[in-house]
Amino acid sequence: MDVKSEKGVPTSEEHSYHRRGGQGGVTRMGLPRPIRLLAAATMVLFLFLVLQIMRSPTSVKLPGSTAHKYDDMIRDPNLDETHEPPEPLRRVEGNNYDADNPNSDRINATLLSLVRNKELQQLVMSMKDLERTWNHKFNYPWTFINDEPFTEEFKTVTRRHTKAQINYLEIPKEHWEVPSWINLDLMHASADILEEQQVQYAHLESYHQMCRWNSGMFYKHPELQEYQYYWRVEPNVHFFCDVDYDVFRFMKDHNQTYGFTVNLYDSPESISSLWPETIKFLASNSHLLHPNNAMGWLTDKERRPEHNYKANGYSTCHFWSNFEIADMNFWRSPAYEAYFEHLDRAGGFFYERWGDAPVHSIALGLFEDRDRIHWFKDIGYQHIPFFNCPNSPKCKGCVKGRFTDGEAWLGKEDCRPNWFKYVGNEWDPEDSRYGTLAAMAAAANATSPA
Repeated sequence: MDVKSEKGVPTSEEHSYHRRGGQGGVTRMGLPRPIRLLAAATMVLFLFLVLQIMRSPTSVKLPGSTAHKYDDMIRDPNLDETHEPPEPLRRVEGNNYDADNPNSDRINATLLSLVRNKELQQLVMSMKDLERTWNHKFNYPWTFINDEPFTEEFKTVTRRHTKAQINYLEIPKEHWEVPSWINLDLMHASADILEEQQVQYAHLESYHQMCRWNSGMFYKHPELQEYQYYWRVEPNVHFFCDVDYDVFRFMKDHNQTYGFTVNLYDSPESISSLWPETIKFLASNSHLLHPNNAMGWLTDKERRPEHNYKANGYSTCHFWSNFEIADMNFWRSPAYEAYFEHLDRAGGFFYERWGDAPVHSIALGLFEDRDRIHWFKDIGYQHIPFFNCPNSPKCKGCVKGRFTDGEAWLGKEDCRPNWFKYVGNEWDPEDSRYGTLAAMAAAANATSPA
């Protein structure tokens, strides 16, 4: 999302690769009239499909007694005391996670950063925080990726801040370049319109390339094929809480696909055709919808009706993807690959400013079991201007319950109330979703090889 001043001028950003804005900043779709008419036509299809979905077994089931507990979220759940998630949790015992132990308990996972040479100092700040709070105990490898070769200075400095292995990768040109099917004249004309509407970086081609790469290319890198899980770490972020268990083993042992800390509304103007294109995809691929989906979270129009209206049926709720701990097998799945291919061919990464956060979030909300999406409430995190600050003695430097230290109006950007309303809060003993993680762990243990 874009974080804007009340006058609509972006003041911060989602992605730190370019120190740039997040997802939006457009007041209307920056495309010629025929394409706008196509978007309108898809709304008819949208209404029909949603009606069918709500009549089908895939319709959203609200958590029982707490369906409306978080509607206005007068009290932030981060004010409640936060403990670790349920067992099993893998911990350091002796040398089982030593950096030089070839038989360690680490699994095939990596800390992943898209970063440029000029962002070295900001990256080091992030590394220091995460090494101090977590990775000095578990020594998972770092993977740094750039669209140009890393300098020797970058390599020398980053090696000083971890005992773990570091991979320095360059993005294949075919993963980064503007696709051949993109109409460059249309792209530039659309950028002119977006710029007139005060959309930040409308003409910055590399920003659009980055969003596309983060959406559907990064997990295809040849040297990432050995990894299943990743923790995305951006420059200039902060981690506040000691985490004493292996988060990657947690994901595996509890059968989790995706973990987030911050859940926000997006700028609807930048993604006005994303949901209509999604509906077009679903019209011929409805079999891909998971029975336990999060459609209600994706389509809610009660809390921010103007967002739903401008985004043509999408609430714009999304997981802020500058932090994500995820299983790349989901992105590599036939369902996600087909969805990304459809979006990629539609051209919205370049004709509009679709970001990886809404693309990832929509896919997860439609094609994955919502019980496999986890809020890492216990991981204190900041990416300016938003926080995840739990109430825990393991946290330092993070005010419990703080969502933002910016202007008061930023508080309305929090989409957790919608997530809790339609999906539930697995940390709340009074919520019907409480106990889900333990059940998922039991199921994973029952199906794992002896």
